Amino acid sequence: SVMASISTWFRYMAHKLEYSLTLSLKSHRREKLSDRELIQIIFKNLFHGKITYLHSGKGPEMSPTMAAHENTLLVRKIPIANTRYLFVGDAVVLKDPNDSDKYLVRRLAAVEGFEMVSGDAKEEPFVLDKDQCWVVAENKDIKPKEAYDSRTFGPVSTADIVGRAIYCLRTAVDHGPVRNSHTAMGQDSPILAVELDVDEMAKNHKAQ
Repeated sequence: SVMASISTWFRYMAHKLEYSLTLSLKSHRREKLSDRELIQIIFKNLFHGKITYLHSGKGPEMSPTMAAHENTLLVRKIPIANTRYLFVGDAVVLKDPNDSDKYLVRRLAAVEGFEMVSGDAKEEPFVLDKDQCWVVAENKDIKPKEAYDSRTFGPVSTADIVGRAIYCLRTAVDHGPVRNSHTAMGQDSPILAVELDVDEMAKNHKAQ
């Protein structure tokens, strides 16, 4: 209905405004912008920028969400990686801790303050520090020692998370929203409604 569409649009613009403000204030603090420059940046982000981008990557570790071959993901950009924007259970895109030019997709399993207890009795439990998180591969067939995730490389800095995967195109006929935490899926639905373009994703996918 028209009312539902208008409501979705308003929710989308609210997310976009919050994203623009958070980003602009971040640069304002860093670069000491004048008020006029700050307002210009907010408007530029609000009316021209998108809050999603396309990311492609192979996904054996993230099966069944992603296929083993190249996948094209629609990723929601996260302005500041903290527990206001990220929730346990989300499929997140983060910098590879061993190669900052590469990005991984993993499930966010725990955030700061969580106590991590290993199944191995020899390993001492520990608590995740401030701004640390624990990410895991989703594929149950991969042994923990072989999974390229926090079980092998340890906790990662929340600041290395750049976004949340909200839609995955595995092939032109096999695609759909990514299952994330209930809160995240609620927040991301107006963004999917406005910014999802499956044809664009499929075009990008073919170019791989």
